[in-house]
Amino acid sequence: MTAHGFAVFPTAIGHCGIAWHERGIVGCCLPEATADRTRDRLRRHHPGAAELAPPPPVAETIDAVTALLRGERADLSAAVLDLTGVPEFHRRVYEIARTIAPGATLTYGEIAHRLGEPGAARAVGRALGNNPFPPIVPCHRVLAAGGRTGGFSATGGTATKLRMLSIENAHSAEPTLFDL
Repeated sequence: MTAHGFAVFPTAIGHCGIAWHERGIVGCCLPEATADRTRDRLRRHHPGAAELAPPPPVAETIDAVTALLRGERADLSAAVLDLTGVPEFHRRVYEIARTIAPGATLTYGEIAHRLGEPGAARAVGRALGNNPFPPIVPCHRVLAAGGRTGGFSATGGTATKLRMLSIENAHSAEPTLFDL
């Protein structure tokens, strides 16, 4: 990989962004309102990064993200993430989230159980809320108990989450008055 760089690229849901350095991808972001806002976000989160043509491994990840957001089955497991500075618990959550196939979902509680920490559903939610790699780490595929949508920290909030789940033909339960 080359020196610290970033790229903004068009997808079916808007312009996403990705940042990298020699050890791997250091961030990926879902679209902001415009390509320039996505670019600004990348510059804020990755100071010193230059907008560059991505090296081949990053270009392959961009192609896979673009395909995924078009509704195609895309494998993002080969994307090399630099998890330097990511807390150990978050790393474990992201590892499990990366195993969720397009069209499938897990709940925060199910991930907590897989971690061997059944009482950690809220901590799982916090880890996913701080995910620096969406959709490579597919936090949109993680739902609240009962299949409810739960939160989503990307621009557009749960509407973006539901749109991505719809693209993948996954479903979440609609909230009822009792859930509000």
